[in-house]
Amino acid sequence: MLRLVNVNGYYGLVHVLKNISMHINEGEIVAMLGANGAGKTTTLRVISGLQPVKGGKIFYQNKEITGVPPEKLVEHGIAHVPEGRQIFRPMSVYENLELGGHIIYKRHGKAQLKTDIQGMFELFPILKQRKNQFAGTLSGGEQQMLAIAMALMARPKLLLLDEPSMGLAPMIIKEIFKIIAQLQKERKLTVLLIEQNANAALKIADRGYVIETGRIVLEENAMALMSNQEVKRAYLGKDQKEIWE
Repeated sequence: MLRLVNVNGYYGLVHVLKNISMHINEGEIVAMLGANGAGKTTTLRVISGLQPVKGGKIFYQNKEITGVPPEKLVEHGIAHVPEGRQIFRPMSVYENLELGGHIIYKRHGKAQLKTDIQGMFELFPILKQRKNQFAGTLSGGEQQMLAIAMALMARPKLLLLDEPSMGLAPMIIKEIFKIIAQLQKERKLTVLLIEQNANAALKIADRGYVIETGRIVLEENAMALMSNQEVKRAYLGKDQKEIWE
């Protein structure tokens, strides 16, 4: 479904991504592991068109999308949930979901938009309880659920998730990752997951990549990465493992 070929990316004059090549098959959950500053977020940003590619090519569903604007990529089925829960805080939960579903409204009308919002309420019941509440007054976990729900309102085929567990309590992390796995199973959603909590990510992933200083240094299936001693030492800490025990 997605393929990066020798992709390079910069922040200003800093060369962040250095000839990244990777692929994601349709229906997979793929985790990308790496330390802060390794290039994980930049990888998502170049895929979703938020940051220009400075060499190399990106293919989606066998078509090159290098340089395609973000809004066009959303229309073609790529949704990006950035880190930091980027929601519209002064607006209600319901209004945020309406904004997330603008493509559905444009294509299918208001009735379908309402139906899709009800689908999000079934997936995230707490959001239904909070539907008239200002998004900025939600808890951290509820805001993260809303951010994911807004992305899902566009009916993506590929979901890019950047640090969905950041700053959340273990039980909330477990709930969010359970929903991600459910989406893969029930909706055949393809997911690229950037996550510091390596145990949580690999628990639901099919495969994973390890990125260090802008380069892919390892690709394995999730079980192999969990048993890799070097990966264990660098990324699979005891505190993270306890979430799943």
